[in-house]
Amino acid sequence: MQIICSNCQAKFKIPDHKVPTDRVSSFACLKCKQRITIDPADMIDEANSFAGFDQAESDTYESPDVPFSFAEEEGKTALVCEPDPMARKQITAALDLLEYHQTAVDTTREALKKMRFHDYDLIVVNEEFDTNNPDTNGVLIYIERLEMSVRRNVFVVLLSRRFRTKDNMMTLNRSVNLIVNMSNIDEVGRIIQNGTTENEFFYRIYKESYRDAQHI
Repeated sequence: MQIICSNCQAKFKIPDHKVPTDRVSSFACLKCKQRITIDPADMIDEANSFAGFDQAESDTYESPDVPFSFAEEEGKTALVCEPDPMARKQITAALDLLEYHQTAVDTTREALKKMRFHDYDLIVVNEEFDTNNPDTNGVLIYIERLEMSVRRNVFVVLLSRRFRTKDNMMTLNRSVNLIVNMSNIDEVGRIIQNGTTENEFFYRIYKESYRDAQHI
């Protein structure tokens, strides 16, 4: 879960399962010491705004009543949705080298819960994750419905046996940022690093051009 201090705008990451859901809680900003309040009602309202996965949205976290000593300053975060244990091991090892804090999930329901409470920088999802039909992948459907202001900040990697690695046409068609064919899983770290670097460059140019246009 991402928390932003309203006073100094510092960003922090808190493990999702550590956030109490039965009461309002707070912790002191690690930078400016301003109290930051977390209201579970606000998170539930936001979660319920997504229609289509009713059962998954009715689930709540069971969180121990502990101090927020586990808040840490923001780093790069990744969600891994890969059903094959060996492939998942390769992916997580590659992301470790790229210094991502990772969360790996086993079901669509678990993935949706994580995404509702946390904005991930990177999402790696196999098109066959928790489904027999790649065209009805629940994680990908959720991502497609994100507001553009949120979606723009998430780099989505689709793992596929059908499409070629870095197939630009199918990347656009599937509404993702990068496709990695499972035959190239040994190179997934390098491919993701190149893809995210190109994406950051593109949006830097886009943001600079947009800013310049506002002054014309």
